[in-house]
Amino acid sequence: MSKIKIATDSTADIPKSFCEELNISVLPLTILAGEKEYRDGVDITPSEFYQIIDASKTLPVSSQVASVLYSKLFEETWKEGYTDLIQVTLNSKGSGTYQAAVLSRELFYEEHPDAREQLAIHIIDSKTYSMAYGIGVIEGAQLVQDGASVEEVITHIEDWLEHTRPVFIPLNLRCVKKSGRISPAAAFVGDAIGLKPLITFEDREAKIIGKARGERKAIAALVERCMKERRPDTNYAIVYGCNTEALGHLKEACAQIMDRPPIAEYQVGCVIAINTGPDMVGILYRT
Repeated sequence: MSKIKIATDSTADIPKSFCEELNISVLPLTILAGEKEYRDGVDITPSEFYQIIDASKTLPVSSQVASVLYSKLFEETWKEGYTDLIQVTLNSKGSGTYQAAVLSRELFYEEHPDAREQLAIHIIDSKTYSMAYGIGVIEGAQLVQDGASVEEVITHIEDWLEHTRPVFIPLNLRCVKKSGRISPAAAFVGDAIGLKPLITFEDREAKIIGKARGERKAIAALVERCMKERRPDTNYAIVYGCNTEALGHLKEACAQIMDRPPIAEYQVGCVIAINTGPDMVGILYRT
C-alpha cells in the first residue's frame, strides 16, 4: 500500500496552518541581506524582512535550497516508511532549487541503494512562484489525505501548474525596477503618472499584461481579469505585503464579484518580496 509524502520549498508561501494540517514539509531557501544570512520562514518573518528591504540601498538576494536539506528530507521520509515523496520546487528558470533537488536525489540513491526500490522520489518543477504552485501543493496534500493514488496526486498537481495564473500589482515600483521585472524607464514613467502595472508569468518570464492609473483602478482591473479567466469552481488566493489598505480594497472587490472566498489570504514571502517589493497585492488562480 502506498504511503505518500508531499514537500515543497519556502517560496511556495504556504501558510503554516496548511503545512501543519496537511503534513507538508517545507525546505527553506537562504536569503542574504548585507552581511546577514537568513533561512526563509525560519529565522525571519515576512514583516521583518519588509523592513530590511525598505532600509536597503541594494536588494537582498536569495540562494537555492541547500543540498543537505534535501538529503535529510529524503532520508527521514525513507526511514518513516513512505513509498513516495512528491517534491514541488520553485521555477527552475529563476533558481537552482529544482536542479539541486534532482542532484540530491541521485546522491541519496547512491548512498542508499536499497531506497531505490522502496522510496520513489518525484520532483516537479513548478515553473512559477509563490502560491501559484502552493495551491497545487495544498490540493495535492488534500488528495493524499483522501486516499488518492500517487498517480492521481501527481496528475492533479501538474494540471494545476499547467493552468495556474499569478497576477500581482507592485504599488511601488522600486523593487521591480531593481530586480529587472520592468525597465527603469517604464518604472520612472509609471511613478510619474501613477500607472500601476499588472504583472504575471508566462513561459517562466515576467510579463506586463495590463496597466491602470491609480491603485483602486488597478485593483479593479486585477479582480475583473481573475473573474474572466478563472476556471469555475476552483480555488484562488489573495496575496499582499505591507499595504493593509490596499488589501482591504482587494478583499472588498473580491467579495463583490467572486463566487467564493479565497482559499488563503497571506503575506508575500521573503523571496518573492525581493522581486515584487513589499508594497503589493495580487491574486493567484487557475485558468
